[in-house]
Amino acid sequence: MHTRRQVLKVLPALALASSGADSQPKLKVIGVLSPYTTQTYRPFREVFLRAMADLGYGGGKQFVMIERFGEGDNGRLAQMATELVALNVDLIFASSTNAAKAAQQATAVIPIVFEGVADPVMAGFAQSVARPGRNMTGLSNFAADLGPKRFQLLKQMVPRLSTVAVLANPENPYYSTQLQRTRPSAEHLGLEVFLVAAGRTDDLEVAFQEMKQRYAEAFSVVADAYLWLQGKTINDLALKYKLPSISPFEDWVDAGGLMSYGVNPAASIARVATFVDRIFKGLRPEEIPIEQPTTITLVVNQRTAKLLGLAIPQAISLQADRVVG
Repeated sequence: MHTRRQVLKVLPALALASSGADSQPKLKVIGVLSPYTTQTYRPFREVFLRAMADLGYGGGKQFVMIERFGEGDNGRLAQMATELVALNVDLIFASSTNAAKAAQQATAVIPIVFEGVADPVMAGFAQSVARPGRNMTGLSNFAADLGPKRFQLLKQMVPRLSTVAVLANPENPYYSTQLQRTRPSAEHLGLEVFLVAAGRTDDLEVAFQEMKQRYAEAFSVVADAYLWLQGKTINDLALKYKLPSISPFEDWVDAGGLMSYGVNPAASIARVATFVDRIFKGLRPEEIPIEQPTTITLVVNQRTAKLLGLAIPQAISLQADRVVG
C-alpha cells in the first residue's frame, strides 16, 4: 500500500499536467508499470529520457512520469495498474508480459505501449502484429524465435551435448507452451529437452537438483522478468552444479554467466520512445504496427567457460559480439 507521502508527491505533477494555463501546452503523463526493482530500472529510465529528449521532449516540460515497480513481485502489478488508471495517465508504458497483461485488465481506453513481450498475439494483446486493433502496441522480443539459436550455441559450446533443461517461470503466460515451442528445434539438433519450473527464490536450488537428477548437461533460460532478477543466484548455482548455460540476458554474462543471446534491452527501451511520440502526436495504438528489435547480441564469458572446463570454440568466438572475462 502506498503511503500518503508517496501519493502527495504525485499530486503537484498531476495538477500541473491538468492545468490549461494560458499558452502553456498540457503536460502529458506517462505511467510506468514494471515488475522490476527501482534500482535495476534506473539505467533504463535514463535511456528512455534521453530518447525522449532526442525526439524533442524535455522531462518535466512536455511530460512527467509516474512510476510503479513490483520490486520482483508480479502479484503487485494488477493493483499498481489500477492506481495508474485512477490517476488518469495519458499513456501506460508496460515493461514485460505480466505488466502488459495487468495494464490490459485495468483499461481498454488508455494507450498502452509494451516491451519485453514474446508473442503479443498469443498473449491477447493484439489481433495481429501489423494491425494490433486494440489500445496496445509496442515491441515484441520474439523470445521463442531465438530458442533454436540458443540450442545451437549450447551444442557448439558443449561437446557431445544430448540433454538440455529449459528453466522457466510457471507464472509466465507462455510457460504452458514452452515445450511445444522448443522441442522441434531441439530434436532437429539431436537434443532431448525438458522443462524445469522456478517461480520463487526457494525453487531455484530444487530446480538445479532436478536438472542433475534428470541428467541435464546444460540449460537454457526463458526470457522472464522474475528470472532476470535472480541472475546472481542462477549464475552461482550453475557453477555449483557445473552446468553450462545460455540466457537472453547480456548483463548476466558480465556478472559471471556463461553465454547470452538476446535482445539489447537499452535499444528496445529507446525504441519505446518512438511509439510514445507517435501516440502523443495523435496516432492510435491500434493502428501502429508492433515491431521486433533488430539488435541481437551474443556475449560469452571466457573465465566462466574455464571454470566449467570448457574451451570456447572458434565458431562461437567468431559469432560473438563480445567475449568477457
